[in-house]
Amino acid sequence: MRVDAVYENTTVWTGTGLTSALAVLHGRVVALGDDALELSARSRVDLGGGFVVPGFHDAHNHMAWFGMGLDDVPLGGCRSVEEVYDAVAARAASLPAGSWVVGSGYDQNKLAGGHPDRHGLDRAAPGMLVRLKHTSGHMTVVNSAVLDQLDLENVPVGGDVVLSDGSPTGLLREQAQLLLRPLIYPTPVERVVRGLDRASGQYLSEGITSVQEAGIGGGLVGETPAELAAYQLARERGVLRVRSTVMVAASVLHDLPDGAGFGLDLGLRTGLGDEWLRVGPMKLFADGSLVGRTCAMHEPFDGEPDNRGYFQVPEETLASTIRRAHDAGWQIATHAIGDRAITVVLDAYEAALAASPRTDHRHRIEHCAVLQPAELSRLASLGLLASPQGRFVNELGDGMRAALGEARVPWCYRLRSVLDAGCVLPASSDRPVVNGAPLLALADMVRRRTASGAPFAPEEALTPEQALRAYTYGSAYATFAEGDLGTLEPGKLADFAVLSGSPLDESALDDLSVRGTAVGGELRYEASS
Repeated sequence: MRVDAVYENTTVWTGTGLTSALAVLHGRVVALGDDALELSARSRVDLGGGFVVPGFHDAHNHMAWFGMGLDDVPLGGCRSVEEVYDAVAARAASLPAGSWVVGSGYDQNKLAGGHPDRHGLDRAAPGMLVRLKHTSGHMTVVNSAVLDQLDLENVPVGGDVVLSDGSPTGLLREQAQLLLRPLIYPTPVERVVRGLDRASGQYLSEGITSVQEAGIGGGLVGETPAELAAYQLARERGVLRVRSTVMVAASVLHDLPDGAGFGLDLGLRTGLGDEWLRVGPMKLFADGSLVGRTCAMHEPFDGEPDNRGYFQVPEETLASTIRRAHDAGWQIATHAIGDRAITVVLDAYEAALAASPRTDHRHRIEHCAVLQPAELSRLASLGLLASPQGRFVNELGDGMRAALGEARVPWCYRLRSVLDAGCVLPASSDRPVVNGAPLLALADMVRRRTASGAPFAPEEALTPEQALRAYTYGSAYATFAEGDLGTLEPGKLADFAVLSGSPLDESALDDLSVRGTAVGGELRYEASS
């Protein structure tokens, strides 16, 4: 047999063990090790001693939001609210009067002075429309020129407009952000396509070959009702560079005629598509943000005795939506961060499964952040998947500790105990909430330290191999794709990353880099060096 390529002079971690060399035919692995080296090939690629792993698979990210956000005023590096105002002023100075000044990535937990407010933004950018998105995506602050155009008498359920002395500060939390929709929605399809192009190019440079987009079409994270069309256009133009599974916002599902269930027009639901673009779970929001202190908790946030957060939809609506989607055959991915939200979501899944049993549903709890021990047992017994983000411990950990208090930190973003309970563990970033580079996340999943260097539930740390398996096989499993992705075995898609060293060696994690990334056996990224 003559194959398309043999990749040699390398060590290959297949997902189950180590070997040397990898042979590719028609985009799939056909042989490994000595069997690969013995084959005739149209090309033989010397990987220079690099270490090959299955392509990283981000099980929860926002690719369009990240790509389009590359044009925003970057606020993640700001350390005071005055620095935020200075950054806004600098961008405003380059724009015509009346323009939008859009920034993203600020975190009040890292800012001296807390949240920006409308008065500071008014001073920084007079005559402009200013909108700054919190790094979590669960809050937005606007200036007075924007606030004056919002229907503040009709704040959506599941959100609030923050007041000070009875007057709006400019901070819109959770569903209150939908008040901005008449001004900014929908995003033009061409802009979404450009965002996907820029984002997926970045992803390849980080060894990412497949992703799951956590919400399209509507809700807080959807960009346009035609968002799936944007993905199709990006694919047709060759700028959707990583394999993509899209989660559909619950708000765009509806009852179908002729008893066809709860779904999209034409009866579309989970599973439609191919190896490049697929419809994945229905995405539903239960609550809000931990660092923003809006997620639904059993007990108050530390230092705020009257604040237990809140739900984004009524609990009965949450349960009925899960039941209807489950009955219609959808996989379901429900955002739940607070322990109260997790309890309610587990109750809803349990009721749906009791009424209509399904053996391999793979329903998910996205983030699953504050997971009490009893609820971990329920998660496992129901066959559910937790989808946490390892990088959060580093970038958001100090803010999460401040919100929870020390006693609840051991329940937060659990990893090892999820594996010990018998669950398959996926890995993801929630980018652009934090830096989405998988190599950074691997180190954080192993070390469990915050940005200040403080240990954060170190008993939840993984071994390097467990972390790597979560970011490859675990994420593929979470979207029913493990037959094609997640490990490098004959018959599977030849998606892999070439690293400068072994990620199985904890001492090497800080020095690793991505030398190349292959999708379908073809190198789509090569480091310039």
